Amino acid sequence: MSMSKVPPGETPPAEGSTASAHVERADGGVWEHPMAFLALIVVGAVLVAGFFVARIWGW
Repeated sequence: MSMSKVPPGETPPAEGSTASAHVERADGGVWEHPMAFLALIVVGAVLVAGFFVARIWGW
């Protein structure tokens, strides 16, 4: 019977894995895409302004 190279109770290293673990970047939440957030604000402001312009013109 051949001798095992890995001592009992230990996990053998993953085959073919040469990369080290990397640190995950923190989630930025709503600030991850500030231009999309700004676009929503601008669209809302334009809609509200459009409502008042339409009321002034008598629509």
